[in-house]
Amino acid sequence: MAYYTGMVAAVPTANKHRYTEHAAASWPLFRKHGAVRMTESWGVDTPPGKVTDFQRAVAAKEDETIVFTWIEWPDRAAADAAWQKMETDPDMEAMGEMPFDGSRMIYGGFTPVVAHGQLDGAAYYQGFLLAVPEDQKDAFIKMADASWPEFEKQGALGLAENWGVDVPHGKQTDFYRATKAQDGEAVLFSWIAWPDRATCDAAAKKMEAEMAGQEMPDMPFDGMRMMWGGFETIFDSAKS
Repeated sequence: MAYYTGMVAAVPTANKHRYTEHAAASWPLFRKHGAVRMTESWGVDTPPGKVTDFQRAVAAKEDETIVFTWIEWPDRAAADAAWQKMETDPDMEAMGEMPFDGSRMIYGGFTPVVAHGQLDGAAYYQGFLLAVPEDQKDAFIKMADASWPEFEKQGALGLAENWGVDVPHGKQTDFYRATKAQDGEAVLFSWIAWPDRATCDAAAKKMEAEMAGQEMPDMPFDGMRMMWGGFETIFDSAKS
């Protein structure tokens, strides 16, 4: 089963080119150690939220932009072995200093629980972070599966919901604090792939209009703590 290392970071907006170059230069190292694919996306629509948002997730500064990234591995064992080997790989040290504050980056390991359509290769992604009670896992999967036909009808290319199975606690930031996760909750790292931002924005407006006046359905998680944003692809290993 596929396995993802999901990451969110705050990058100085002025360093966008440097960051993109750094991502491209790091891909051969990940590929050497067994990675299947890597996608890097740059925040272009990451609105502030009432309870949670991407800026607070990584303590972003005013002159920083959010990046939403994932590395795909064949399975968790391959990912675990790769990260261990890379700790002593001279090529890792040769990468040099990262063009952002890595101490505020949040990361973790995730297994797919819902996957529909084209999961990568898109120009635009909606990225989501949320916390779901462990005992509501089946209900969440059922809800996510049922939502896909509507997104597909509105032009979405794919939907990926990934359940946190190796999510470490950090000193400054982590996925748990980002989503205000409670005891007994798992963190999800998810995305919807779109052909472009215009299609995504049009779909959001149409679905919002269709739901106007209707009661919000019961969800198997606290939607107030879910965060989302729009991200444009800046690096796709399959196209490098």
